[in-house]
Amino acid sequence: MQPFIRFVGIINITVWLGAAVFFTVAAGPAFFSAEMLKFLEEPYARRTAEVIVQRYLLLQQWCAAIALLHVLVEYLYSGRQVDRWCLGLLSVMFLVALIGSYWVLPHTHELHRIMYSVTSTIAQQEAARSRFAVIHSASYFVNFMIIAGLIYYLWRLTRLGQAMRFGFGGADKFRA
Repeated sequence: MQPFIRFVGIINITVWLGAAVFFTVAAGPAFFSAEMLKFLEEPYARRTAEVIVQRYLLLQQWCAAIALLHVLVEYLYSGRQVDRWCLGLLSVMFLVALIGSYWVLPHTHELHRIMYSVTSTIAQQEAARSRFAVIHSASYFVNFMIIAGLIYYLWRLTRLGQAMRFGFGGADKFRA
């Protein structure tokens, strides 16, 4: 059962990591590229990006929840101590996905509304563009930090499996 539990954890993290890399490096920037802006007018490209971001954040929430559940199941099944640092890292990544979904995304949607509204003044539009640029830059930084955290957690998860396989590591503490 232990190899299956570890396999589920590794599959979950690799899906999460792959999605994070794809979104941050390829999909996200594509919506603001010159090619996309030729294809779609800017407000429509941004709205389309919002839909993709919403799905990405939902995937992050699911993957983080599965990872946290994986930590709990592995603890209950193996009796090994929980790595508090990894638990904290996963909890922070889950919290970041929730903040993205329930604060950042609605806030950027409102900024888009102001930026492209015919009733907004030029000063309001410029202020909204400026705030959006700050939030957009911060979100890219956070995405790269999430990727780094996922790489660390994947390394930790696979290293732990190797340590147990060769008879050293956390499992030795519980041998009678």
